Amino acid sequence: MNMAGENQFLLHSLMMGAFILFVYDILRVIRRVIPHGWFWVAVEDLVFWFYCGAEVFLLMYHESNGTLRWFAVTGALVGMFLYKKLFGRLFVKYVSRGLGMLLKGIGRIWKRLFRPVRLAGRKVGNGTRRLMGRQKRFLKNRLTYFLKVLKMNLKV
Repeated sequence: MNMAGENQFLLHSLMMGAFILFVYDILRVIRRVIPHGWFWVAVEDLVFWFYCGAEVFLLMYHESNGTLRWFAVTGALVGMFLYKKLFGRLFVKYVSRGLGMLLKGIGRIWKRLFRPVRLAGRKVGNGTRRLMGRQKRFLKNRLTYFLKVLKMNLKV
């Protein structure tokens, strides 16, 4: 590999490092906007690291015939460091804030659009619950009766 090829390889590893942290920052934004439990965070991280491993492997495979070059690893680390210092904090802070505000606005509009449906459901709900309770008792009594009849027939 000539000097120009190695410089290009170093540039690609710098960009890969920045891209890896960018993708992880997208995950961080999603976690801030839509909080979820530790299990899903672990699944997201596992998928993310498999993806990163595949990306690193493909870069090494295409650029250096599969051999590990330490300057490429260093380049990826430098790319990550530069991305984090230049864009990382601001990206996560402002994008998560913007998405949060957008989702709140959509939620308010959604509630206003479907408020009449919700109110109508409450009015119908009480009568429906009473009717469902009667049907539930009726079905329970009928099933109990048939079960007793079945037990009597099996004893004979």
